[in-house]
Amino acid sequence: MSNQSISFKGLRLLVVDDDPDTRTLLTFLFELDGAEIVTAASAGEALEIMSFFKPDILISDIYLPDEDGYSLLLKARSLEAKRGRKIPAIALTASALDEDRNRASEVGYDIYQSKPIDLDELASMVATLAGLEHTFEIFGCNKAEASKQERKL
Repeated sequence: MSNQSISFKGLRLLVVDDDPDTRTLLTFLFELDGAEIVTAASAGEALEIMSFFKPDILISDIYLPDEDGYSLLLKARSLEAKRGRKIPAIALTASALDEDRNRASEVGYDIYQSKPIDLDELASMVATLAGLEHTFEIFGCNKAEASKQERKL
């Protein structure tokens, strides 16, 4: 990611997308910043994973091979409600239709993002949903460290 450094250490993400390149890219990027990622290629696989993996955030495509991301979110939220939790969710889809955006909102997705995705923007969205602090790197150090270095000059 660019000059924005966000530590996702300890954050657990479930990425659901039938495109293997998307799963690989998001796994690489979020693991690089410390997140634990589990991926699924279908809604059924994602629900099976959720029986043993408790993600902090769900990132899901809308158009999946077995059932759509709308149905997946409703089932995931039902499962999480039984655990006394509510999982934040990001719809990540190739569709830019207002109809899909509205339906995603009605079903309960917190964020709707059309592909192609801006990776920095997605990281920022995940950080916001997770309540994480952003730090901005300036010449290889974060803002607080840069201020200390500046005072020494």
